[in-house]
Amino acid sequence: MQQSLVAAARLRSASLSRGTVSSLTSRRCLNLSARRQLLQPSKHVRPAQCRPFYSSTATDTQSPSDGHVQSTLFAPLDTFARRHIGPSSDDTIEMLKALDPPAKSLDELGNNAARLALQTREQHIRREKATSNICTAQALLANMSAMYAVYHGPEGLKSIAHRVINSTRVVAEAASKSGYTIETTGPLFDTVVISGGAIAGKAGDFAKVAEQEYKTNLRVVDENRIGITLDETVEKEDIQAIIDLLAGAAKSSSKLTVDSLAKDIGLSADDAASHVPAELRRKTPFLTHPVFNTHHSETNILRYIHHLQSKDLSLVHSMIPLGSCTMKLNATTEMVPITWPEFSNIHPFAPPEQAKGYETLINELEADLAEITGFHSVSLQPNSGAQGEFTGLRVIRKYLEQQPGKKRDICLIPVSAHGTNPASAAMAGMRVVTIKCESGTGNLDMADLKAKCEKHSEELGAIMITYPSTFGVFEPKVKEACDLVHKNGGQVYMDGANMNAQIGLCSPGEIGADVCHLNLHKTFCIPHGGGGPGVGPIGVAEHLAPFLPGHPLVKTGGEQAIAPISGAPWGSASILPISWAYVKMMGARGLTHATKITLLNANYILSRLRPHYPILYTNDNGRCAHEFILDIRKFKETAGIEAIDVAKRLQDYGFHAPTMSWPVANTLMIEPTESESKEELDRFCDALISIRKEITLVEEGKQPKDGNVLKMAPHSVKDIVTSDWESRPYTRETAAYPLAYLKEKKFWPTVTRLDDAYGDMNLFCTCAPAETFEDMTGAAAPMPT
Repeated sequence: MQQSLVAAARLRSASLSRGTVSSLTSRRCLNLSARRQLLQPSKHVRPAQCRPFYSSTATDTQSPSDGHVQSTLFAPLDTFARRHIGPSSDDTIEMLKALDPPAKSLDELGNNAARLALQTREQHIRREKATSNICTAQALLANMSAMYAVYHGPEGLKSIAHRVINSTRVVAEAASKSGYTIETTGPLFDTVVISGGAIAGKAGDFAKVAEQEYKTNLRVVDENRIGITLDETVEKEDIQAIIDLLAGAAKSSSKLTVDSLAKDIGLSADDAASHVPAELRRKTPFLTHPVFNTHHSETNILRYIHHLQSKDLSLVHSMIPLGSCTMKLNATTEMVPITWPEFSNIHPFAPPEQAKGYETLINELEADLAEITGFHSVSLQPNSGAQGEFTGLRVIRKYLEQQPGKKRDICLIPVSAHGTNPASAAMAGMRVVTIKCESGTGNLDMADLKAKCEKHSEELGAIMITYPSTFGVFEPKVKEACDLVHKNGGQVYMDGANMNAQIGLCSPGEIGADVCHLNLHKTFCIPHGGGGPGVGPIGVAEHLAPFLPGHPLVKTGGEQAIAPISGAPWGSASILPISWAYVKMMGARGLTHATKITLLNANYILSRLRPHYPILYTNDNGRCAHEFILDIRKFKETAGIEAIDVAKRLQDYGFHAPTMSWPVANTLMIEPTESESKEELDRFCDALISIRKEITLVEEGKQPKDGNVLKMAPHSVKDIVTSDWESRPYTRETAAYPLAYLKEKKFWPTVTRLDDAYGDMNLFCTCAPAETFEDMTGAAAPMPT
């Protein structure tokens, strides 16, 4: 940890907003023991002669002559990578041996409970009729804004507004008295636009003086106008500096001060809005809920936030095995830099010379991601995986528009593709044609793909492939599929949602993809609890690089760039230091090692659970990729138990449920990531095996199909303490402590099982009805043999 903290400190010292960064990478933090081949430090483009990223670890994947391949594949790393990856070296050997051969609602107690009722986007999305591809939400940012309102309350927010209005009026008065013209019409709030005087025809020069001599950035509206915007963080001395700038540039002889100007215009701290016309003033109360009128000290808001946090089962309690989500460790060393003002307090459109550290970090991250994916260029502009999909398809379409022949707008999408793919294709103006998958293995139906490619050869624009597939297997003929699409004039889009199973072992570019998006909030450690924030950069082959998204205010993208898909040129730039730090501290060997452990962890769980549950899809060797689907469907017939019951019961064991009923209804998709230790994996397996025994009791008639421990799960403290247990066919101890470790380490759910029927009848729903299509993702999958 000391080495990692030193590396983080160096990153901070090297990236001051006005400084030039000579070596932002601080190469000591890459991998001290491996001395790996360094990633290209600060280039947008990966040179054609550069070896693929994963090739630098080729020696790690060869079988040594003595046959001890396990110690070579899973050798310990004396770096940050060692701390990021869960299982120890000895544990990996033992785990390898364990592998098989090749809205509003009520709970059960009648208490009010909050219930989120959504038409789930991925299994219900209508492919060719889809209108939205929303994937990563901005829930974290929304919560930050909500807590801002909770802390300040209505009176605090009004006080802030009054201060901002007063500050703006003072600046406007200073400008007027210094001979400038006020361009802003109507009542002032936080912005005043001025012209004339020293600004006329020289607004750019005026802004440069403000920056260099007064340490203040002003907005150049055009060469004749300057915009000045203030907020509650602007102090009295900052306002005075602006006044001095205005007066000095105008060569005013009068001494203007904040206090004298405030007195001249008769400002009142309690009635700043007096100059606002009566018809524009708010007359109704707002933020009347008690939560916005209670927590106005730091102590109170801290306790309130911690109280809410205590209701969430998170990575601090246990692993979160959500399939297709990659809930891995978000290391403190990666997270700390985003709190530094050099990263968090710089405006997206600050002058480039003030953001040299950011520029170097962005350039290096783009180069590293290009190296990792085997692509020519990378754009960091997309703000989510789904936005990355949309961007990649727009780039493909722009490229295809330059080619001769008929309009190519057919997009082939396998049923095993990620759920947002069809919506992204539809949004990009493409027509979706579905490709079947084999019923037994989940692999692409190559015969169907060949037939569709040949049928639409003159109009084929692209195929969207998720690799590994959302069925949890590596497509064995993925290269053949890419070649087939290319042969028929199409481009290959690879969905990088499951990139955590590829890094260092293969790459989209080497496989044959033309474009691929990444989820930095999955594979590269940006936290995404609650759905965001996200970063979904795209990597592209050389022929697509000219079409990467541009921006009207900052030079970015290619020479024939598509229009921007994000308001900021580099999307969510303030969280990029997390992924930058992760890549630098892991290094090539560490990232490759993490991928191996990801695959090992998933297959270890699969091997332990296979004797107890059916596994839906595996490859010919009985293996999965980084995730797999646990099939619960048969238990509905034998015991009346469904995936929802297993998911709820897992809460009693202290675990977040896996991804439920996607991509196949009534199944659980499990993804452990590399961050979990063998002990944690065993604890999770023990929980599911114990639940299987509880299902067996129902199957054998020893427990009823209704009212059993699974149907009544989860069990809250209130349920355990106050409920009448004489009518229940199981004990309190069975409900609360089914395994011994829970007596020492127990997470208590806040509410019991919700009354779904009541919830469904007491909500506001704006969802369109679910419609079933024969070729939908998640269509009926085969029962395993």
